[in-house]
Amino acid sequence: MKTTAAVLVETKKPVELAELELPALKPGQAIVEIAYSGVCHTQLLECRGYRGEDKFLPHLLGHEGSGIVRETGPGIQKVKAGDRVVLSWIKGSGADIPGAVYRWGDRSVNAGAITTFGRFSVISENRLTSLPKDLPLREAALLGCAVPTGFGTVFNTAKPMPGQSMVIFGMGGIGLCALSASAVAGCVPIIAVDIRPEKLELAKQMGATHVLNAAQCDPVAEVARLVPGGTDFAVESSGRPAAMRQALLAVRQQGGTAVIVGNVRHGENLEIDPKQLNLGKRLLGTWGGDNTPDRDYPRYARLLSSGKVDLSPMLSKVYPLEQINAAIDDLEAGRAIRPLIEMGAQGA
Repeated sequence: MKTTAAVLVETKKPVELAELELPALKPGQAIVEIAYSGVCHTQLLECRGYRGEDKFLPHLLGHEGSGIVRETGPGIQKVKAGDRVVLSWIKGSGADIPGAVYRWGDRSVNAGAITTFGRFSVISENRLTSLPKDLPLREAALLGCAVPTGFGTVFNTAKPMPGQSMVIFGMGGIGLCALSASAVAGCVPIIAVDIRPEKLELAKQMGATHVLNAAQCDPVAEVARLVPGGTDFAVESSGRPAAMRQALLAVRQQGGTAVIVGNVRHGENLEIDPKQLNLGKRLLGTWGGDNTPDRDYPRYARLLSSGKVDLSPMLSKVYPLEQINAAIDDLEAGRAIRPLIEMGAQGA
């Protein structure tokens, strides 16, 4: 079986579209026809070489998406052919199969347990979660990374109570999802911080009570003005060390919690004043929102399908696979919040 897919051949170069031969399925793997794939900053970092040396070139990309199972290998019990599924880099139940090797003429192309920048993909069982019938595959694609990371950071890691205050640094896909989750959790106020006015406008649409342009003000000072003493919680999703420091500075003493989500470039480090920790502040990390996909993804899907969370403002740009490099460029330039690649799966 063949597929068209985007291949990263060399970092700092555009990805290349190629016709690849899928490998035979191993026990615990499935072939999924991809409907939509999100483009995340993780792929941007990979393509630009910002994650350091890449030992697996050439390789496939993409770690969030939605699609339809077309074939299953031996032993798979979680899904069957015809099932609508979300594809996620976060491990759930089922077989954990490391990856696959595709053929590109006489070349080998590496792939991890999940890749989504192609029309068909071999996926490990534990990266698949069945979808309810009432959730469109377009919105469902973000259940692979942006939604669980943003929602989980709030619901599973920070765990705010209604009426507690929140500031979020970085209004990309994950930051906006964290903002939406903060609204569902009943946080007041919800302060959004970014340097792009258009992203701050989106934040207003998605539940922010206040927005701060960090290119025009000192966000820590402004947060202190809005919430004297500092907020109960801060979430950092920009991947900038400066914003990570600001997140810790912005929370209150004796119990204020800053959660770091963003990925920095290879070689960058975070330096903090340990006195901030002596003040009783907490600095937490999170592994993709600390989710259990089989437990949490159905809950997030219900929030989306019920209308309690509306992610449509984030999904204004949809690209065909042939424009994958434009999608990556637009993400880097801030012209798209969470680009979606539409693969045209039959029955999607």
